[in-house]
Amino acid sequence: MNDTVYTLKDAALSLDGNAGRVDILQGISFDVHKGESLGLIGPSGSGKSSLLMLMGGLERATGGSVTALGHDLTTMSEDALARFRRNHMGVVFQSFHLIPTMTALENVATPLELAGDAKAFDKAQAELEVVGLGHRAGHYPAQMSGGEQQRVALARAAAPRPDILLADEPTGNLDGVNGAAIVDMLFGLRDRHGATLVLVTHSRSLAARCSRIIRLADGRIAPEEQAAE
Repeated sequence: MNDTVYTLKDAALSLDGNAGRVDILQGISFDVHKGESLGLIGPSGSGKSSLLMLMGGLERATGGSVTALGHDLTTMSEDALARFRRNHMGVVFQSFHLIPTMTALENVATPLELAGDAKAFDKAQAELEVVGLGHRAGHYPAQMSGGEQQRVALARAAAPRPDILLADEPTGNLDGVNGAAIVDMLFGLRDRHGATLVLVTHSRSLAARCSRIIRLADGRIAPEEQAAE
C-alpha cells in the first residue's frame, strides 16, 4: 500500500517582479509519507512559506511537479484545487484569517457547511471544546486574544478531519506561553486524527518536534537533518 502523501519533483517557483523574473524556489524534490510531521526551516527569504503555498495549491509551481494524494496540483484547475483543499487539507496561518463578522462557532463550522455536513455546528462546537474554547463559541474574533483566535483557527482547520495539516508560522504572532500551547494543540490534533503535518517555522526547537526537518537556503534544499523519532 502506497503511503506517500506528497511527491515533489524538481518543483520550482518563479515570479515576475519590478526588477524582472525572480527565482523563489528551484529544484525542490522530496516525498512526505502518511502521518509524518515535516518541519520546514530556513532564514527569512529562503522560500519556506512559498514552498508551503505550493504544497497547499495556493501557488502553482512554474516548473516540475507537486503531487498530493496522487493528484498533480500543477495541472488542476482553480476550482478543482479549491475542492481538493476543502476535502483534504487544513491550513493554519500566522495571521489567523478568521472572518471578523462570524462568531468562533460560525468560523469553525464554515468549512463543514461548505462540504455539506448536516452536523456542521455540532462538530464545530465539539472542536472548540477540544481547544478549550467551548465557552467562547458566541464571541467574535475582535472579542478574543491572539492566542484564542489562533485556537479557533486550529479548530477550523481540524474540524473536517483533513488528511493534511499545513501550518505557516502558527506561533509567529503569539507570546511564548500562547505559542507553546498552540504547538501542543497542533501536534495533538495531528496525533488524534492521523493527519500528515507540514510546519513552517523559524524556531529550531519547534521544528525539532517534527519527525523530519528540511532546511531551505536561497530557494533550495540544504543538507537534510533528522529530528525527533
